Amino acid sequence: MSTSIGTQSPAPQQANHNTSARFSRSFKMTSAFKSIISSVQNTISGTSATTPIDALFPKVNPEVDGQDCDHDCNSCHVKYPKGFKIDEDDKLYGHVKGWSTHVLVATGKTDWVRDVADEKGSLMEAIEKKADVKPTNGKLMLSASNIPTPTHSSDYSEPTTVLLLPAFVLIENVTPKSVNILISEYINPAPTNTTPWGPISIPQSLSDPLPTAEQLTSRPSPHRALILLCSQKTRDARCGQSAPLLRKEFERHLRISGLFRDLDDERPGGVGIYFISHVGGHKYSANVMIYRKANAFGLDQVARAKVGDDNFPKPAKGIEGEEQMGAAQCMWIARVKPEDCEGIIKFTVLQGKLVKPESQLRAGFDRERGLISW
Repeated sequence: MSTSIGTQSPAPQQANHNTSARFSRSFKMTSAFKSIISSVQNTISGTSATTPIDALFPKVNPEVDGQDCDHDCNSCHVKYPKGFKIDEDDKLYGHVKGWSTHVLVATGKTDWVRDVADEKGSLMEAIEKKADVKPTNGKLMLSASNIPTPTHSSDYSEPTTVLLLPAFVLIENVTPKSVNILISEYINPAPTNTTPWGPISIPQSLSDPLPTAEQLTSRPSPHRALILLCSQKTRDARCGQSAPLLRKEFERHLRISGLFRDLDDERPGGVGIYFISHVGGHKYSANVMIYRKANAFGLDQVARAKVGDDNFPKPAKGIEGEEQMGAAQCMWIARVKPEDCEGIIKFTVLQGKLVKPESQLRAGFDRERGLISW
């Protein structure tokens, strides 16, 4: 299960004249100041209140996006099993509690024990149960993922990789022993879902006196967008059934644009698809979380109805050396079926629009506009 961790006051930092440590402290102070300013601005502007569902993300419009923009996929032959039943009646939007940061731990697995923090010897256990340092920048959503480990081993004693969102940063060589450093030096200074959108800076390495084998390093994620699918069948069989079927359909439609990236493909500019542990709301399967960089593929303002599918521009794949801003948006949708995948790729992933917000949108944020669903 993906879990959330609250906050506690940070422990005083000892003076360190090391250049990297000074930079880290400076970055923390800047990040903390920005968080305070953001909180004040949100209070004044009212953005701390739930944004109306029709104001958070644009909905497709046939006049702009084409007459078939809200149609299900006609070429989809993948179907859920006949016994796949979900709740179709509950109102979804506005009922998810907010989170500040999201950590995906690479395990190389697609299923875990019921509560991933009970995976013995794992980084998930260390973060939730054994860390002396706790998150200070809001609620941390913790997910196990099928991101491959560096050694392609499922042995939790081996160093692994963490994907930190919304920063879009990969932190490498992480072990349970280094969990305090992970939290204090990388997670706590990182931008949150409510941090004003702008350039971010996370240390690439720390030159504190750590053994070489325990040195953490970080680098930007090469992807422009991420699709996260709950696959944890130990929590609900429907998650184990839906995730591989949706991945197959998402992959099919991403390949058309040359944007699909498999688990080991780090070519810049694509879309990563990862399985993650339970995020809640399994009765609304399938749950899908989409993190996007700002105008991720340069297509957000393109009117598909005007240019036509045949002349629709190719997705941009990022600019080498561009400033790191992290994710600008996250759309958490549910009740996703295979026939929804084409529209989700064409409009949500590529253009930041929703096809069925009234029945599918659970939560989300837009850092560029300072909007949140909670």
